[in-house]
Amino acid sequence: MPRLALSNVEVVYDKVFLAIKGVSLEVEEGDIVALLGANGAGKSTTLKAISGLLGPERGAVTRGEIAFGDLDLLSLGPPKRVEAGLVHVLEGRRIFGHLTPEENLLAAFPSGRSSARFTELRERVYTYFPRLKERGRAKAGYLSGGEQQMLAIGRALMTEPRLIMLDEPSLGLSPLLVQEIFAIIREINEREGVSVLLVEQNANAALEIVRHAYLVENGQIVMDGSAEVLKQNPDVQEFYLGGGGKVDYHAVKHYRRRKRWLA
Repeated sequence: MPRLALSNVEVVYDKVFLAIKGVSLEVEEGDIVALLGANGAGKSTTLKAISGLLGPERGAVTRGEIAFGDLDLLSLGPPKRVEAGLVHVLEGRRIFGHLTPEENLLAAFPSGRSSARFTELRERVYTYFPRLKERGRAKAGYLSGGEQQMLAIGRALMTEPRLIMLDEPSLGLSPLLVQEIFAIIREINEREGVSVLLVEQNANAALEIVRHAYLVENGQIVMDGSAEVLKQNPDVQEFYLGGGGKVDYHAVKHYRRRKRWLA
């Protein structure tokens, strides 16, 4: 059984706008999967449908099923989904800027657990992100963009997740920092056995660490396959990986026809 499975999911905003249309995907236990696509393609909406965060944006899942192991996620509120082992690291970090890194970690730690367990999980986070320990007395709002992203991921680990969803972790970071953070994501996946669903516009970086990827356009999955297969696809190379030389924009319409056929 897949750790996460979406089947023909549709999301509507304001009871009018159809944002994602019949999305189906799977993340196997211990796997690392990417959801790729341009800005506005429906990637973040897909993650919010899974984590239950559509409500504040006047969105709702109107069709389809979302299963997390043997759980029906659509019957659970966001807190219960976190308790089940699903955690969502939102785009833009969303750390508590007025708190220190350790206070941010404590804020994410489930209430009612022992202080010894908090210490153990905190030290595990510091093992992956030693820079957070070095900046322990600083307010999180004064951390660099890369350090804030590390803190956002570390805070997610405090919930002891079975699956982490990461929304644009490379956003606003230098190529070297992107490489560092993606290497740590892969290490967490391998060492902890935590499944990862990674949303990214930076297809080059994502395809270096994932095993499988889905490509989203206009709210639909138009292609999926192993990372190696997608990297070799000439359409993906031309429009997402920066290859293929100068883009012939007159061919874009034909390109989309080919993708619908491939899907």
